[in-house]
Formats: sequence, C-alpha cells, structure tokens
Amino acid sequence: MKVRKAVIPAAGLGTRFLPATKAMPKEMVPIVDKPTIQFIVEEAKKSGIEDILIVTGKNKRSIEDHFDANPELEQDLEEKGKTELLHLTQSITNLGVNLYYTRQPHPAGLGDAILRARSFVGDEPFAVMLGDDLMEDKVPLTKQLIDRYDKTHASTIAVMPVPHEEVSKYGVIDPDSEIEPGLINVKAFVEKPDVDKAPSDYAIIGRYLLTPEIFDILAHQKPGRGGEIQLTDAIDTMNKTQRVFAHVFNGERHDVGNKEGYLETSIEYGLSHPQIKDDLREYIINMAQKLQKEDKNSKKK
Repeated sequence: MKVRKAVIPAAGLGTRFLPATKAMPKEMVPIVDKPTIQFIVEEAKKSGIEDILIVTGKNKRSIEDHFDANPELEQDLEEKGKTELLHLTQSITNLGVNLYYTRQPHPAGLGDAILRARSFVGDEPFAVMLGDDLMEDKVPLTKQLIDRYDKTHASTIAVMPVPHEEVSKYGVIDPDSEIEPGLINVKAFVEKPDVDKAPSDYAIIGRYLLTPEIFDILAHQKPGRGGEIQLTDAIDTMNKTQRVFAHVFNGERHDVGNKEGYLETSIEYGLSHPQIKDDLREYIINMAQKLQKEDKNSKKK
C-alpha cells in the first residue's frame, strides 16, 4: 500500500524555549524567516506525502493561520507592487498537500499524540515527523523510509549515531544484525536509557514509518518514562510480534529542539540565505577576530 499520510506532533509545551514559547508555539520559531514546522511540511511534500495531520494543543492556532490564506495581507502586497513577497506568501498556502488538524487536550506524551491520528490514518502505513529535527540529504529522510517500506512492508525507524554521553536524551536501539547496508534488524527499542546501560549509540532521530498496528498497542500502552505514553515503548512492543527495522541516516541533522542547536542551525541556514548570507558571513568573520583578540588578552592577564 502506498504511503501517502504523515502525522506531525506539535502539541508540546516548548518549555526549553521559555519565555519565547509562553504565548508562541515552538513550531513557529523561525529559522531565519521560515517557521520550523514549514521545513517539516516541505519535507513531507518532497517525499510524496499527500495528507498531513498536525496534532496541536492550546495556544497553537498560529500554526493553522500560517498555512492558511491571508487575503488582507495579500491585497496589501499586491497594491504596493510587492510581487515577490506576494508570491512567497501565497506559496505557503499552496504547498500542494492537504493539511488537517486535531488537538491533544493534555500533554500525555508522544505516543498519546500519535494515537489521536488513528481515525485519520485508518489502516494505512504512515510517517511520523517530529519538528525538533531538520534533516538535509539529497533524498529527504522521510522518502528514504518510504523507499525502505516499499521493499520490506515493515515499520522502519530512522537512527543515527550520537556521542555516547548523549544517549540518555534519546530513544536508542539494541541492534541485532545489518540486513543490508544501512538497514538494521533490531532486538529492542529503549527510551532514554542511562548512559551506562545504553545498548548502543544509535539514537532515534524523529522520523518514523509505521504500520497501523501501532494504534492497538498505543491504546493499551501503560505510561513509561516521565509518566507519559512513550512511542518508543509501543514500537518495542510491536517489534516482538512483527519486524521493525532501523534505517541509518547518513545526511545532516539539525537539532532545533534546544537553544544551542537552534542558534547553530539559524547561522548555518543564514549563510545560505540569498538576502543575508554575505553580510552574515562578514559579521561572523569580524566576530571571530574579536573573540580571538579577547581570548589572547585574557590569557596575558
């Protein structure tokens, strides 16, 4: 069956970005001039996804507004002859995918958010795309997972190696054997293990291709780490009755779920942005020279 649906969980409270996210969804925090969630929707489109369900929560209405038309703004841009900005604004509304929305009333975990997509997904395989990870590769990561599914007809989770001291931040796989280059048979999936108990350094990185059987498991899944319904726990349960593979991602991952990663990503994207790349590059060079000078002076003292 063709993979044509994706679920984007966007109901988190965004506590790591307070106070900015007190009234603004973290998914709307921009990388230069584009909200992070737009990067995710664009990846889905490039991967052949036709229908997207965004699971939102309270104070997330601006996500819907962003992808909706804004007649007043468009009329103003047209009257002022700002054709380029007009086309840019209209392109967001006309991305070529069908967007749907539902709410998660309480922050009960990623697994609970995915369970709310059950009626939307039905009996089809589907992608799950988390907004904290922006992926870059010649072939979009979601498309890579879809291509794997087309061959195996099995759920497939994206992973990549992370520094060992950071494994406690992630869901981690216990690898068994490599079926073919980059495709791993998995013995177990573990949610945020202690560093000294982690079965590997392969971390789950925010892209999943799941079969609909996951919903029955989520419906009966007991709360796990943090008292929440963990998707990783449900995947581990499913792996006991049907194969769940891990796909190793070799592209570039930008973690925008924390302040340092967000700032680094903004700088990297800014250096390729046609309007600001030259000035930003000059600023960074000047700032580096200034910091080097300050460092030398501090060492002399």
